[in-house]
Amino acid sequence: MELQQLRYVLAVAETNSFTRAAERCLVVQSALSHQIARLERELGARLFERTSRRVRLTTAGEAFLPAARQCLDAAERAAAEVAAAVGEVRGRLAVGLIPTVAAVDIPGALRDFRRQYPEVRISLRVGASEDLVERVEQGTIDVAFLGLPTTARPRGVAARELARDRLVAVVAPDHPLAGEAAVSLGRLSSEVFVDLPAGTAGREQSDQAFSAAGLGRDVAFEVTTADFIARLVGQGLGVGMLPSAYAPQLTGVITIEVADAPARVEYVIWSRFSRTPAATAFLDVLDITARNRHDP
Repeated sequence: MELQQLRYVLAVAETNSFTRAAERCLVVQSALSHQIARLERELGARLFERTSRRVRLTTAGEAFLPAARQCLDAAERAAAEVAAAVGEVRGRLAVGLIPTVAAVDIPGALRDFRRQYPEVRISLRVGASEDLVERVEQGTIDVAFLGLPTTARPRGVAARELARDRLVAVVAPDHPLAGEAAVSLGRLSSEVFVDLPAGTAGREQSDQAFSAAGLGRDVAFEVTTADFIARLVGQGLGVGMLPSAYAPQLTGVITIEVADAPARVEYVIWSRFSRTPAATAFLDVLDITARNRHDP
């Protein structure tokens, strides 16, 4: 079993095509097919079902794929560690972030990092805070930026607090509240809301504030991204609550201060147990010292 064979299997699984996989791997299709067939003979099982119309993983292929990915990741990490030992940073850097992160200029940080370490391949994953914590803990993301209610803190990962912010209300330009300088949670509680899904960290910030004030509210629309909250709000479908540092980049809505607004904390997190050289270098670009900053 060779690493190149594993790369070929992964490419076919991701593209569902031997032709596209060969193009991705910069090899002729016959060579790729030959190597996968050779691996299948070694394993004693077919990894793919091939028809004239499609290619898909067999049950054996689905069982093989996670371990194959782990092998390739381990090989890349080993090569990156050797490079780091002689003063080079290479390999991969997986960065996760929530859409509303505002404490760090992510594009600017990646620009600075890329200038210093052009050999590192970078992937970005946008998701909910609780999912990012889990993926950092599992090792599939190296560094992540997230926002949590003040009552919560990332667990199972190393974390550094970056900033604290308050939520503001966002309304359509023709909404009756659009001319107000500030409103209260009590006034907002009579409105229909557009918000993130129940149970997410972004939603909890508002839910906890209304609950603490003894207020209920009607969340008629649940969406998974903050920009789409603004789009629905702009159409007059409801009001929203978003971080004040993020809200200025929105268009088509009016921002209103909330006198008793809920607060949130932005964090950067990384693995408590192991960091790739690329992850360490990225934290250094952010001027964050990762040593001994472990969650209790």
